[in-house]
Amino acid sequence: DCICGRCSRADQERTELIQCLLKSYREVCQAKGLGGLPKGRIATAPFQKERMFDSGSQAQIAMIAGISQQQDRLEREKYMEYTLNELEKRIGYSFQDKKLLEHAMIHSSYANEHHLGKLGCNERLEFLGDSVLSIVVSEHLFENLTNLPEGQLTKIRASVVCENALYPFARKIDLGKYIFLGKGEEHTGGRDRHSILADAFEALIAAIYLDGGFEAARNFILPFIPPLDKLSTGKFLLGDYKTVLQEIIQQNPEERVTYEISDESGQAHNKQFTANVLLNGQIIGTGKGKSKKEAEQSAAKEETN
Repeated sequence: DCICGRCSRADQERTELIQCLLKSYREVCQAKGLGGLPKGRIATAPFQKERMFDSGSQAQIAMIAGISQQQDRLEREKYMEYTLNELEKRIGYSFQDKKLLEHAMIHSSYANEHHLGKLGCNERLEFLGDSVLSIVVSEHLFENLTNLPEGQLTKIRASVVCENALYPFARKIDLGKYIFLGKGEEHTGGRDRHSILADAFEALIAAIYLDGGFEAARNFILPFIPPLDKLSTGKFLLGDYKTVLQEIIQQNPEERVTYEISDESGQAHNKQFTANVLLNGQIIGTGKGKSKKEAEQSAAKEETN
């Protein structure tokens, strides 16, 4: 469903443009003595396009086609503006440079579809956001968990900045609603795909950092980080349920935990996997996901919750 409420008006305007184009086409046909278009099928008269249209009529039709393209662009810009304004409200941050936010929300599929080039998507911002997120989390853990050694701090940080952690962070702000996707990704569940949401979350961090500086990025990130008392136990690893389960099982050295993929369904571009987690060969949990890794995490989560 359209969230900006302008689709019906846009469709009407496009219809009028097409009708205008067809009218011009018929007028040219009549002027050239070619008659009207056969009803219910496409005309197949053997004539050359350049003989049918003189420079004046070609220019007129090109102008109409250009107006249609311009109309599409304007509607797209209005939709993007509305979407980004809603996202600003959702995250509680207003951008000085709106283009940064727009860039952060453009997935590579959308950039390819609209010919924006390799640098038109959010991948470079994702690269920067990953580093900003890492330094914010590192500083937070270093300053507050003063009793933990380097190895444990590294493990906690890795669990907080991994894809499995960023995905629920992104869902907390409904980030999938605001990402600009190509039609293919849109139709295959891209708005809820773990990797797309996690990458967009990192790109959003980078956009905030570039727009408002380190403190603005820090203020955005910290509310997502779990309470320090849970992190300091060493047993709470956000998003990494396999590690949590492994550490619990390892309290009894003779126990052995393994995973198996029990089912695989769906088309190649939209797979669904089912995984079992086994303790000493016996199934203790089952989970589903769009990748084998995601399904295994889901199975481990069922057993640790």
